[in-house]
Amino acid sequence: MADMGRSNRAARSPEPALTTGQDGRGHAQGPLTRPVGSGLAELRPDRDRPHAWSLLIDGAPQSLVDLADPTHLGFEYQRRLGHLIDLVAPPGRPLTVLHLGGGALTLARYVAATRPRSRQQVAEIDTALTELVRAELPLERGWQIKVRGADARSVLERTPEGSVDLVITDVFSGARTPAHCTTVEFTTLAARALAPGGWYTANIADGGALPFARSQVATLGAVFPELCLTADPAVLRGKRFGNLVLAAAHTPLPIADLTRRVASDSSHGRVEHGRALTDFTAGATPATDATAAPSPSPPPGVFR
Repeated sequence: MADMGRSNRAARSPEPALTTGQDGRGHAQGPLTRPVGSGLAELRPDRDRPHAWSLLIDGAPQSLVDLADPTHLGFEYQRRLGHLIDLVAPPGRPLTVLHLGGGALTLARYVAATRPRSRQQVAEIDTALTELVRAELPLERGWQIKVRGADARSVLERTPEGSVDLVITDVFSGARTPAHCTTVEFTTLAARALAPGGWYTANIADGGALPFARSQVATLGAVFPELCLTADPAVLRGKRFGNLVLAAAHTPLPIADLTRRVASDSSHGRVEHGRALTDFTAGATPATDATAAPSPSPPPGVFR
């Protein structure tokens, strides 16, 4: 959930009117702060979109939601996950999706809006955060989104075999991914949950020489034969701390289509796969339950 990049403020289209009967917090009410299980949550009005809100936890950006336009993905990592949501099946086809990590439910809203009749389950351990989001940034009636107040891995363990088309892992405790959601054993559970042709995706964060990201690529590669990674070139070169989006499957991924979509985004991005991704991994060791550590903490000032 934590976004280490920048929201997209370029090439904005005219704002749609808020849907009739759609309740939600208005900008006139101003920012809202409230303690939740994972820290101090803040809902902050977006400067450019009159019905949009950013969710921050202890100052770290987590989600951006536009109540008038659930297809708007303001953070670059969300748009990269959105490309994968768009490509996993033909346009408009309903999906069964498991979201590990919920935040403000931005990606669940996107799936519901772009793929009507999709069935979605969200694992969000912070029940107080979910209550805040449902009250202030409510979901549209008719969306089939079920939020479970439980640990992401425990929900994954109970997910029936072969039951979901897409697993989206976006698990952060503050600005770090917990160790138990980064391992070969965790990834094996995700692979077990996928239906034939399904995809596993994950948002992670790293910087510098990217040791955590390299280990995560190796971890996914221990379970899945097909992999790709999307990130800002500056992150890949170690010039800044930021998000990296991973995708994995048992069947070939549409690399050419994904590359075109990433290239058309206002935020710079590069897709690594094949030999280049193997070279990127550079002999990194897969993480296991016995060896895993949380993702690194962002450097001071990264959210300013």
